[in-house]
This record gives sequence, C-alpha cells and structure tokens, in this order.
Amino acid sequence: MSYFPSSLENLIDKLASLPGIGQKTAQRLAFHILALSDIEAEAFAGAITDAKRQVHTCRVCQNLTDAEVCTVCENPRRDTTTVCVVSDPKAVLAIERGHEYHGVYHVLHGVISPMNHISPDDLKIRELVARVAEGGVSEVILATNPDTEGEATARYISRLIAPFGAKVTRLAYGIPVGSSLEFTDDATLMRAIAGRLDY
Repeated sequence: MSYFPSSLENLIDKLASLPGIGQKTAQRLAFHILALSDIEAEAFAGAITDAKRQVHTCRVCQNLTDAEVCTVCENPRRDTTTVCVVSDPKAVLAIERGHEYHGVYHVLHGVISPMNHISPDDLKIRELVARVAEGGVSEVILATNPDTEGEATARYISRLIAPFGAKVTRLAYGIPVGSSLEFTDDATLMRAIAGRLDY
C-alpha cells in the first residue's frame, strides 16, 4: 500500500535511482523539493534540463563541457605534450584540486569491464589513440583506478599507444601521507616498495 500520492512516489523512485541515494535519502530530498517555492522548483528543474541539453563531450579530450572545447584544452598555459588518461570527469576534478598537474587530459568515460558488458569499443579509447598518433604527445599518464578493471584498461591502452613512441607512465601507488605502516595492507605496501623513489 502506498502512503504517498503517485506523483510523489514517482519523484522518490527517480531520486532513489541516483547513485548513492537510498530510499530514505530520496524521501528526504523529495520532501525538500516539495517545500521549495514554485520559482525555486522551476529553477531546479530548469538546471537539470539545461545541463542535460547543453553539456556534451569536448572534441579534444572528451571531458564534459558546454563549448566545443573544454577550458583545460583551450588554456594556452597547459602542457599539451603530456596527456593524463582518466576513467571519468570526476577524476579530472580530483587531480585539478591538487594544482600540481599542468598537462591536459583524456577522459575514457568508463573502464573495460567484461562483467558489466563494457568493452574497449564502449570507451573513448579510439579517440585517445588517434590523438597520440597525430604526434606532439611525449607522455601519456595512465591514471585509472588501481583495481582489476582499471589495471586491465591501463594495460590495454599501453599496448595500443606503445607503437607511437610516447612515454607511457602509471600513477605511483603507496602509503598515504600520515598513515602507519602497521595498518597498511600487503598489496599497498608491496606497491610502495616497488615504486620507491630516490631520497
């Protein structure tokens, strides 16, 4: 038996379908939306519609933009010879927060995952290979997650771009700053030792 009107139930269901949103959170959000004024509710709905209509992928790096080329690609101060390959746009934001990387990006929009029926053809790998093949790229940094799918994707891309002469690197993995060796898992410790640096 439903306790809410069908339109409210529909709103809750739509909100609950979003990643990381459970049923109770969806209910709280739905009640918050209902409490908005008509102007605020229309602005909220308009923001969703506008984003859906205007946001698309950058023709160069495949990151999200509302222009033909994203702000990173059009920035003349960025080093276009270094391309950091990430699985999704959220990773671009994470790297940019550090203010240490000054190259450009290539966004794959996923990783190879046979279990989820995601093949290389479903990703923006072809566009990356074409970009490297054009020349002018000296280093490709593979910055996919250090899990099974991320590693498989990195290896696949590495084999594809190797013939073009660009240096292929992988993000270093190791012990987080401020943590204790005592509580570090074996795989992380092993990677930290393998990727140790001169001091």
